[in-house]
Amino acid sequence: MEYSPAYKAKLLQYLYECILEQRKQKIEQISMNRTRHITIALENLYQSHNASAVIRTAECLGIQDIHIIENEYAYNVNTEISMSADQWLTLYHYNNSENNTLDCIKQLKQKGYTVVATTPHENDCFIQDLDISTPTAFLFGTELTGLSQTALKNADKFVKIPLYGFIESYNISVAAAITLMDATTRMRQNSSINWQLTPEELLDLKINWATNSIKNGNLVTERFHQMQKQTKIITT
Repeated sequence: MEYSPAYKAKLLQYLYECILEQRKQKIEQISMNRTRHITIALENLYQSHNASAVIRTAECLGIQDIHIIENEYAYNVNTEISMSADQWLTLYHYNNSENNTLDCIKQLKQKGYTVVATTPHENDCFIQDLDISTPTAFLFGTELTGLSQTALKNADKFVKIPLYGFIESYNISVAAAITLMDATTRMRQNSSINWQLTPEELLDLKINWATNSIKNGNLVTERFHQMQKQTKIITT
């Protein structure tokens, strides 16, 4: 069921009464730095520690949405590395179609993203030269072989990270950290980019985070809905 912003605001205040003031202030503060202007898609990462490290980095940098393409390998979280970062993020899994990679890319483009393949083998531009004025989705591939041909053929742009040593590529988690740090820093420094969440997106996010901060939070939320139904019955 879709609720009005006013209803959601009442729900958020109800949830806030169930958590410590310190957590409430943290939710308010962190939500203002969340963005969907930049997102990432991880294609077929089979080493859980690398995938978990990327997700932890994305959360630290304020990236809200993570797209996980599971062709041969399912995403398995390594909580010691991720530090439970995934509970604060919105994860999209692609594992039910004949071509999960293409499905993910199509959905990203429908949402208005420029899809950028990260690869050292295509001559497009370095990360520091990439135009991020429009919503940008970075594709990261497997540790051993990189992105699939499907990903490369359907990407809008290619980007690479400067290399000055004998080794031809970075570890996937390091490559993601370098890429995302550069992109999010430039994004926040560019006053013409409207990178923050909309008021309604912020409201939904705060409700989700507050619910996750409460033991049996979903039951608390359901209790609020039941109370509102009873109030409506009594007043009508």
